[in-house]
Amino acid sequence: MHALANPTRFLKIARLLTPLLFWGGLALVLFGCWGGLTQTPPDYLQKESVRIMYIHVPSAWLGMGGWSSLALACFAFLVWRHPLAALAARAIAPVGAVFAALCLITGSIWGRPTWGTWWEWDGRLSTMLLLLFIYIGWIALERADRERGGDGRIPALLGIAGTALLPVIRYSVVWWNTLHQGQSLSLTKSTIDPSMLWPLLVNLMGFSLLFGGVVLMRMRSALAEQRIEARIRRMTA
Repeated sequence: MHALANPTRFLKIARLLTPLLFWGGLALVLFGCWGGLTQTPPDYLQKESVRIMYIHVPSAWLGMGGWSSLALACFAFLVWRHPLAALAARAIAPVGAVFAALCLITGSIWGRPTWGTWWEWDGRLSTMLLLLFIYIGWIALERADRERGGDGRIPALLGIAGTALLPVIRYSVVWWNTLHQGQSLSLTKSTIDPSMLWPLLVNLMGFSLLFGGVVLMRMRSALAEQRIEARIRRMTA
């Protein structure tokens, strides 16, 4: 981890990984969507509407996983003052927010034929919406802190504090009598039929790789901007 704190070394690795993650992830997502749309049977209760899970579930996974990654970057920044840790958190936040929003949008589309409503203020939906608001709040706070010349500690503390919401989202369907269905997939078991499960696993991997590729793109772009700004300052000094 300490070795990657060197921007030159990081860029050397990121240039190699970015296209592998991005294009590999995109290929897996396309394959998984093809399988989910054309090669799996409809659900015996939800019929064709169940196919939206191939986008919804990975989006929920990465909306929560994105905040976990952001919190780790904030922790590294606070403890080790890694020069790239704050940059990583800044690159992760908008991507995680997009996936959190996509989770809510696809969930509403899925909920309309399944529950008969676009939205319900149940535990899982409400806490996921709160996570999206925290993403937006963190982005605004980090930008304001940077513009006023702050040291980045306040956004980092919020990034770590926000992880308290993740177990609430995770166990909301267990703790409360909720409209949202219970957990169907975990690291140790699945209640999804294998004929419908494989495209979901492909998409989980594909979206995760795509997430990593986009974050690396954003980090490389931010580093390039910093170098350009530093060069301009030297030229005008």
